[in-house]
Amino acid sequence: MFFETLKLAIQAIARNPLRSFLTVLGIVIGVGAVIAMVTIGNGTTARVAADIAKLGSNLLFVRPGQFGPGRSSAEAKPFNARDIAALKTQLHRARAVAPAAQTIVTAIYGTESRNTTISGTDNDFFTALDWQLTQGRSFLEGEIRSGRAACIIGETVRDELFGNAEALGQRIRVNKVSCEVIGLLAAKGQSSFGTDRDDIIVMPLRTFQRRIAGNTNITAIYISARDGVQTAKVQADIERLLRERRNIGPGAEDDFSVRDMKEVAQTLTATTTVLTGLLGAVAGVSLLVGGIGIMNIMLVSVTERTREIGIRLAIGAQESQVLLQFLVEAIVLSLFGGVIGIMAGLGIAALATRAIQIPFVLDPMIVFFAFAFSALVGVLFGYFPARRAARLNPIDALRHE
Repeated sequence: MFFETLKLAIQAIARNPLRSFLTVLGIVIGVGAVIAMVTIGNGTTARVAADIAKLGSNLLFVRPGQFGPGRSSAEAKPFNARDIAALKTQLHRARAVAPAAQTIVTAIYGTESRNTTISGTDNDFFTALDWQLTQGRSFLEGEIRSGRAACIIGETVRDELFGNAEALGQRIRVNKVSCEVIGLLAAKGQSSFGTDRDDIIVMPLRTFQRRIAGNTNITAIYISARDGVQTAKVQADIERLLRERRNIGPGAEDDFSVRDMKEVAQTLTATTTVLTGLLGAVAGVSLLVGGIGIMNIMLVSVTERTREIGIRLAIGAQESQVLLQFLVEAIVLSLFGGVIGIMAGLGIAALATRAIQIPFVLDPMIVFFAFAFSALVGVLFGYFPARRAARLNPIDALRHE
């Protein structure tokens, strides 16, 4: 009985292929848009989380001044070597404490030059940020203490200055300072904020202070917590120690900031998740539009086939059989549109994620939801025309021209 009804529904759909195609187009667009938007949003969320993870495991970032609009670190007292020494000796939960100061410089090798960021720091910088060296070595203790002009360069700087030539052991000019390249950093790529993390030169902090900056200021500290230690506890230890060293009284506002990168990651991923939900909801509106299109076409179909319905009712067809036939037609149309929409949505998402270089993160639940919703649209919007067809008076239907 059901298969016969399904066969009749498919035949009725096939009689008007153009109209059937235009009917399912709304469902195709709706389902495809939902899947594409959610998949792209999931990929964006995964990219943000991965970018934050690349900054380092259990990383905390400390700087003078306060974060936020209208707040500036310019008036806040910078950190000094004694602050770093205290943090290194008293933060027992920390795996690495890396002081840092940076500025923009011009790096020159031969006829090639590039404006880039230079950071003065020590070897804890690579530990805190989980940054590996692909070639060469890190700083020797003597280089850190003496202020020797040795440097480690990022992949972008290496590519721009040396191209395919060997960079290790060569000397580059950083502003007016001649610096030996002793190591090459592993590539990290662009961050979620569009900055190139490989566009960097790293040199010993004392060398940077003496020969580049001309002062002893430390403008940032990178601190990595030990494995298994909650960053919130390390953050509390940092704040307590720095308040004591900077003579901040009870109730007074800190003149420094400590940012937990895990909290930053959670905030960013929560934001992208909300945006993904909004995009999916907006795209879902087109599913409702597609459902209304199905209802309109089915109402037209009932009007066109009024005489056919009357004949079927006159020769003994039950109202439930007529209702089922038109209901099945609406469901077949919506399911057909759902299948095409799923394939179209996955294809668009694959192309888009490749174009904007984010991971393709497929959520099977959204595919199932989109397909189930398309079926539900067929039932809901197909029921009213089907009920109208089933309730036609056979005599009036036979008289219809």
